[in-house]
Amino acid sequence: MDDHLLGWLKTLDEERLTRVLANRPDAIAPPWPRRLDTLAQRLGNGFAVISVMRGLPLPALEIAQAALALGDRIDIEALARFMGVPEAEVAPWIGLLFDHALAWPDDEGLIRISGGVARWWTAPCGLGEPLPHYLNSWTVSADALRALARTLGLPHGPKRHTITKATEMLSDPGRLAAMLDRAPKGTRRLLEEFAWDGPVRDVDGGRFVLPGSPEKWAGDRGLLFRPNWNTAEMPREVALALRGPDYHPPFTPHPPDLATVPVDPEAVDHLMTLAAPHVVERCAAMLENTAKIPLPLLKAGGVGVREVRRLARDTGCDEDEARLLLEICAVARLLAWDDSAGGLVPTEKFDRWRLDDAAARLRVLLSAWWRMERSSLRRTDGKYGTVLGDDPAGAMVARARRAVLGVLARLPASTACADPDGLIGSAHWHAPLLDQPLLAECAPAVLEEGRMLGLVAYDTITDLGRALAALETAGDENDDSTPVVENDPVLVECSTRALASVRRSALFGADLTAVVTGPPSAELAGLLDRAADRESRGAASVWRFSPVSVRRAMDTGCTADDLLAELAEVGTVPQPLEYLVRDVARRHGEVTVTTVACIVQASDPTLLAEIAGHRRLARLGLRLLAPTVLASALPADKTLAALRENGYAPVPVEDTGEITVRRARIEEPQNGRLILLPGGRVAEFEQPPYPLFEAPPDPREHAQRLLSTEGGSQQNGRTWAVIGRMASRLPTAQQSLLGFVVDRGVRAAITLTDGLTATISHGELRSGVLDAWCEEAGDYLEFPLADIVEVRGAYV
Repeated sequence: MDDHLLGWLKTLDEERLTRVLANRPDAIAPPWPRRLDTLAQRLGNGFAVISVMRGLPLPALEIAQAALALGDRIDIEALARFMGVPEAEVAPWIGLLFDHALAWPDDEGLIRISGGVARWWTAPCGLGEPLPHYLNSWTVSADALRALARTLGLPHGPKRHTITKATEMLSDPGRLAAMLDRAPKGTRRLLEEFAWDGPVRDVDGGRFVLPGSPEKWAGDRGLLFRPNWNTAEMPREVALALRGPDYHPPFTPHPPDLATVPVDPEAVDHLMTLAAPHVVERCAAMLENTAKIPLPLLKAGGVGVREVRRLARDTGCDEDEARLLLEICAVARLLAWDDSAGGLVPTEKFDRWRLDDAAARLRVLLSAWWRMERSSLRRTDGKYGTVLGDDPAGAMVARARRAVLGVLARLPASTACADPDGLIGSAHWHAPLLDQPLLAECAPAVLEEGRMLGLVAYDTITDLGRALAALETAGDENDDSTPVVENDPVLVECSTRALASVRRSALFGADLTAVVTGPPSAELAGLLDRAADRESRGAASVWRFSPVSVRRAMDTGCTADDLLAELAEVGTVPQPLEYLVRDVARRHGEVTVTTVACIVQASDPTLLAEIAGHRRLARLGLRLLAPTVLASALPADKTLAALRENGYAPVPVEDTGEITVRRARIEEPQNGRLILLPGGRVAEFEQPPYPLFEAPPDPREHAQRLLSTEGGSQQNGRTWAVIGRMASRLPTAQQSLLGFVVDRGVRAAITLTDGLTATISHGELRSGVLDAWCEEAGDYLEFPLADIVEVRGAYV
């Protein structure tokens, strides 16, 4: 924890502290801090600092880097002078760093930069460590320091005084220039390379001990230091002196200009309302296809090109669309690997997803794309990556996607981007820590993927895309759900409007066609895809009925009356179509093929007839195939168990005819709930469809709590004595574990005298009670020490 940061937090009023917490929601995530010292510890966490820096624009990071280059404590006047701009241009960006707790003013008004930022930039502005860092190193002996002073012409004195004088001399451009006038030939060029392309460079170590060489001359005067034989570094003060007083670090207070062209907002909305329902419909079709034909994976991982093309052909998608939707469905957990199927198949979440309204289904897909850590249509060396294969860029791809869509969201209404290079430059200005080559690869893919999802049209952002881009919290690809995205009110409204124009009826023609004049709803498209073949898509979609397509529908268990009734609900069925359906139904089922799970045989026909008529064995679905042969609908192990439960003594027989003895496997009871699915199928779910949405923490509420508790009770340093005296029901080892809950904030599970259990952490002792965070309650609760009867470790 940074004591200077804590001191600054104590000076903040409620309004300023609220602003800091609003910009740093990570600092007040559960279990939220109860004191300012805990808050300061969270704000200074290195991983959290890096995450915050990724969300800051380029000028803020340029200011932070320049401040680090000048030293730990500088004022805004010196910083503006170093940047070569007026103070008024620097002040807003310094304020932004203050509001994110990446920098703060100390008691004297000087700027201090967070240690996490300093650890990120080990060489700010391409500059090395300060000269005192090298001179105070254990590698520089007292004799070496005295030799340096003699070489520089400095008077002998205490070590600290010598270091200060040497730093002043080597920081002065005039005195350094005078020294270089007497240097060996080639010294200036050597030092210029370190000053502009350093601070660390590979060198020939032998030249640093060769008399008369530029390397030895620079090393003897403290202009270069060698941490090892073949590497040399230049101190920060020397590099700045060589760059000269006219040097100013880069400062880009305004984003690059982005050329735009006007677009028709109605045309943009029209494309959005065409693309959004199409995405939902195609995802449902692809998942239904994988339910019938599991999608195998390559040995090296991912889905092969042949399978992607086959799936695209079967579902009416193009190859790029199939690539994108496959990866979205996998991230949304609608598609997963199944060992028994030997491929990717729909998950139970798909059965829940398909029962939701179309807008909710669309938001699940958009949420998955927003956090997806791969780019389906990104080309590397002119080639696409493997579908669902590993992407080394990982989370950087997701951040590039958000940066590009964020630039489009900042464009004025009814304008489109007309400059792809400007789009990449502007995205880099808003997300400067992203790798620019990666950003250049991802930007075209983001635009193309956005068009397919209804987020981009005519190179401008749609209302649906604008609502998605406004969400700061995206979640991680490994999250099973991101309720912040899926339940955002603005996104809910936009997704509902995007799907409001879907058609739920069709025009049936006497030529056995069905025409939908507009984007079909997923339900209508599913019905027509089941009973007809799609011939075209676009502004209007056309399906054609044939004996083969109608038979395909009846193969799923649909009767002629059921199919005609479903078609009549979406349009007027012409007589030729009714004749076709009834004619196919009349011939359907002339030949049957039955699946048999196992065979029950006996030499006594009377015994088999008794078994076939046994009421308690009805669940086996027994059918008499011959006087001595019964067919069971259940596997052999379940059939054996059922027969034995009802007093019979069957034995299993292998395919070779040999009798074997096996142990029955006891199955776990299913405690889920049943849901009726379309087509008469039943699905069982053990968990609620979606996790409950938890509102984000309120910054003002936490600011008030922190300010009200500041100066209150603190840990008294007598943790073990208090717990040993008050928690008398616990053995010594468990008392020690409880002490770690208080002193180190570890997690533990406790049991109270009334049998209640809780998982706790971040505890404090107050008058015989343990005030700790309870994960089950989602709040801090008080537990009397005398009532705790057991403490055990709880591991994540």
